[in-house]
Amino acid sequence: MPARTKLIQGTFILTFVGILSRFMGFFFRMFTSHIFGEENVGLYQLIFPVYLFCLSLSTAGIEAAISRTVAQKASRGKYIEAQSILYTGLFFSVLFSIIQMLLLQKYALWIAIHWMGDARCADLLLLVTYALPAAAIHTCISGYSYGLQKTSVPALSQLLEQLVRISFVVVLHLLFQKNGQTPGILLAVLGIVVGEYCSALYSLACLHQLPPAQLPSLRKFSHFFRSLPQNTLELMPTAFPLTMNRTAIALLQGIEATSIPVCLKLSGCTSSESLRIYGVLTGMALPCILFPSALTNSLSVMLMPAVAQEQCSGSVSSLHRLILRAIGGCFTLGLISCFFFLITGNFIGNTLFHSVLAARFILTLAWLCPFLYTNTALSSILNGLGKSFLTLLINIIGLSIRLFSIYIVIPESGIQGYLWGLLISQLVVSIIFLFCLRLTTAKPFLKNTTKIFSEKHAAKTDLHKFP
Repeated sequence: MPARTKLIQGTFILTFVGILSRFMGFFFRMFTSHIFGEENVGLYQLIFPVYLFCLSLSTAGIEAAISRTVAQKASRGKYIEAQSILYTGLFFSVLFSIIQMLLLQKYALWIAIHWMGDARCADLLLLVTYALPAAAIHTCISGYSYGLQKTSVPALSQLLEQLVRISFVVVLHLLFQKNGQTPGILLAVLGIVVGEYCSALYSLACLHQLPPAQLPSLRKFSHFFRSLPQNTLELMPTAFPLTMNRTAIALLQGIEATSIPVCLKLSGCTSSESLRIYGVLTGMALPCILFPSALTNSLSVMLMPAVAQEQCSGSVSSLHRLILRAIGGCFTLGLISCFFFLITGNFIGNTLFHSVLAARFILTLAWLCPFLYTNTALSSILNGLGKSFLTLLINIIGLSIRLFSIYIVIPESGIQGYLWGLLISQLVVSIIFLFCLRLTTAKPFLKNTTKIFSEKHAAKTDLHKFP
């Protein structure tokens, strides 16, 4: 199957599952808020910055490194070596997740008090740590599947995790209610753990369906351990900067959660106004703007191994064509989304959310869409070309602009200053990404745009040379 067809097919599957999962999550949040109450749901949400931070450290970079390395080896038909890469990634990811689990369980109360600001989060944090090893397993296998461009396994494992988690919480709540008992918010956290382990078991069961279509024997496991140092040297140059990148983003989200309300107070807002503004921004406006990114996120997942495979094949024209189509598609989606939110922003904010502030935020944030969606593809392309550390540096620049807007601009201009800081950061990141991509590719792809599109008819008759 041509690379272009695999990319489109994989993106479609992941987008469909991503949108379905978002709809399921939306209704599940409505259910939990009704059953457990707003205060308990607030406690439940407080554990996620810590949980996502741990996932970033133990899985994010390793998953992407597995995906890229496996794609390169699969393009040469070296499926046994690709499977060896998977087991090396699993070894490190599961090891890191177990270490994190033990550390979090030891310091759960301290973290709950000093980071989350509520000691009641300690029990929730203790319980959710048990999900980390399972998340490491299914994430690594997902990365292996992406590298082979087999998206059905990660897509179905994601869907299974959602279905099991939601069904578990709903069914147990009904059983408790039937016996005259009222379950606590711990039930929702337990649902996360159960869902992750079901997803991990499903992913493990699907390994025999992926090339080399056989599980290694005990004798072959010794080969994996002998090749551990070499595989580590292959994985870590990609995994380390990506891990730092994802961890920095997760850390920024935690900083934003505490810093924006504090800086809003410095601008003259009361505590109540600060929390209200932050709640409207993060709970209404931003999720609305980010909803179309289900497509670009799916594309980015498939794009990195596809770029790595094209680079390995040595077909420069094919690589440039893939890059141009990905960037053009994401930018076009961003423009369409921008115009859509500019036209419907007042209706969404005032009618659906009953908030004038949400409408104002959506109208401002709409200008983010072309750059935000395109940056997702650009980041994945550079990672696929092996420039993970460069991606890290560019994202740090963008994060620094956002932090500057929080600590310097918000006290002077209020939340509007932060919104413009978001826009400027995405614009600057886009410019730097394009400049670095021009220097990185074998030939400046922007100069070859006319030539590439003039070959469109020839590409239809020679799919192997121009996928």
